[in-house]
Amino acid sequence: MNGARFRRQHPVGPYIADTACPAVRLIVEVDGATHSTSDELAHDARRTKYLEQQGWTVIRVSNIDVYENMDGVWRTIAARLAPPPRSARDLPTGGED
Repeated sequence: MNGARFRRQHPVGPYIADTACPAVRLIVEVDGATHSTSDELAHDARRTKYLEQQGWTVIRVSNIDVYENMDGVWRTIAARLAPPPRSARDLPTGGED
């Protein structure tokens, strides 16, 4: 995907990310049914906060989406990998009047 290389089970501090692209500091976490309890949601929030404080962007997807909507998962990841849109000041000016 755009030349990005992902690693499975990538360590970041005290955590192991499901999948990470270190070159762009992007983590993709795949959450199963156990991630819907209040304790797990709180743990996931702490984990995401820590990872973001370390400079990572975290995308969370459900394992159902991985199985049933992989195209949507790929689009979400690709959108994060795409370069940011250019600002208006970066656009070329019109021709001479």
